[in-house]
Amino acid sequence: MSDEPSKPVPSPAGAAPASAPAPAGPAATAPTGSASPSAATPVPGHRGRLLAGLALAVALAFGGWGLWGAITRSDDAPPPPTAGAATMTPRQMQAELEGLRQRVATLSRSDGISRQANRDLQSALAERDEEIAGLRADVAFYERLVGATGQRRGLTVHALKMQPQQGAPSAWHFTTTLTQNLNRGAVSAGRVTLALEGTRAGKLEKLLWADLRQQPEAPGTPYSFKYFEQVEGDVFLPPGLTPVRVTVRLTPQKGAVIEQSFSWADATRDTAGNGAGG
Repeated sequence: MSDEPSKPVPSPAGAAPASAPAPAGPAATAPTGSASPSAATPVPGHRGRLLAGLALAVALAFGGWGLWGAITRSDDAPPPPTAGAATMTPRQMQAELEGLRQRVATLSRSDGISRQANRDLQSALAERDEEIAGLRADVAFYERLVGATGQRRGLTVHALKMQPQQGAPSAWHFTTTLTQNLNRGAVSAGRVTLALEGTRAGKLEKLLWADLRQQPEAPGTPYSFKYFEQVEGDVFLPPGLTPVRVTVRLTPQKGAVIEQSFSWADATRDTAGNGAGG
C-alpha cells in the first residue's frame, strides 16, 4: 500500500458533477432558487385568517336577516301571552270563558230588571203626583165650601164632566158636582137634567133631556145632599151633531129652578172646568 493520498477520478465529459452530500443538522438550508413558486407550500397563518373572515361575513349576513325579519313582523306580532294564560290548559281556558259568558248574561238580566223597575217607579211617581194634585184641589174645594172664611152660596152646579163611552160613539157619561153651604145642615134634594146645544147640517139645534135620554117622559136624575154631591148618568147624541154647549138644570123640591151652562170644550177636558153663567 502507498502512503500517498488518493486523487479523485475525473468525470466523463458532459456529465454533471456529483453533488456533495448535504450537511446534517438544523443549519441546513435549501439553495436559493432551487424551487419554483407553483410548488411552494401555503403558510398556515394565512389560511386561518381567510376562514375567520368568511365566518364573520356569514354571521353578519344571518344577523342582518334576523334583524330585518324582526322589524317587519313587529307590527303584526300578537302580544306575548301572560304568565297565567301560558300556564292554563285548554280545558281551564274553556271553563273561564264559560264563566265570563254566564257573568255577562247575569249582568244583562240585572240591567233589564233595573230598567223596568225604574220605569215602574217613574210611572208610580207620576200617578202619585196626579193624585196629590187632585187631593189638593179637593182640599181647596172643601175649604171654600165648609170653611169659616168660605163664601156662602146656595145650591150651585160646581162642575160638569162629559166622557165618551167605549163601543158606543153616540153615548156619553156625565158627572156633575152640586154644592151648597148657605144652609149648613139642611138637605138639598131634587132632580138633575141636561140640555144640549149644537149644530147639524149648518143649523143650530137644541136637545132637551127627553131627546138626550131618547125617552119621551124621561125623569131627571135625583140628588140629595147637605154640602155637595156628584150626580152621574148617561145621555145619547144623534149622529152628525156637533155639540157646542151643555146646560145643567136643577129642579129642587123647594125653591126655584137653577141652570148652569158649560161649553163643550170645558166639559170634555180631563179636569172639569168652571161653569160659565147662563
